[in-house]
Amino acid sequence: MIRNEAMFKLSYGLFILSANENGKDNACIINTACQVTDNPKKLTIAVNKSNYTCEMIERTKLFTISVLSTEATFDLIKRFGFASGRDTDKFTGHNDHYRTENGTYFICEGTNAYISCTATDIVDCGTHLLFIADVTEAETLSDEPSATYQYYFDHIKPKLEVKKKGYVCKICGYVYEGDELPEDFICPLCKHGAEDFEPLT
Repeated sequence: MIRNEAMFKLSYGLFILSANENGKDNACIINTACQVTDNPKKLTIAVNKSNYTCEMIERTKLFTISVLSTEATFDLIKRFGFASGRDTDKFTGHNDHYRTENGTYFICEGTNAYISCTATDIVDCGTHLLFIADVTEAETLSDEPSATYQYYFDHIKPKLEVKKKGYVCKICGYVYEGDELPEDFICPLCKHGAEDFEPLT
């Protein structure tokens, strides 16, 4: 037996993952990034295949993660995490970002560090691609603590106040309105399935 509740006990961070391909910039929010080795410095990230950023990195092998801090706002997370870069320029109207040596952006707003990488290996994990990469650049931006996934739920994500029939995604907060949630429903924002929804209370 595999209980989803047990998987939720794992600790995650929050990161803005950025890429650039043929002059087009894009970014998304991910929660899986960790250091693999210290010498040489290697990083691994997991990215949903449906994300446009994932497709860009698969082709270019270049990316930067900006580590979200406890100063991050819901508007920042919504900008980079709740829309698709296929039809939206997520950087329009946002000025607090700068180009790294590998040509991708890092974000200063609400972050405490950035790490740029070149992917050396790609592992297909079904719904996600796992990128194993060499670190090529890394800088500290502030001394604010990093935001964990739990911190996001407890302090950043707005609390639901509207009483309505429906189901809410436990991952990103998307609300499906209706009496019954289809068994094959996929969240349009974070791409998680019906098993990660719970009834509105």
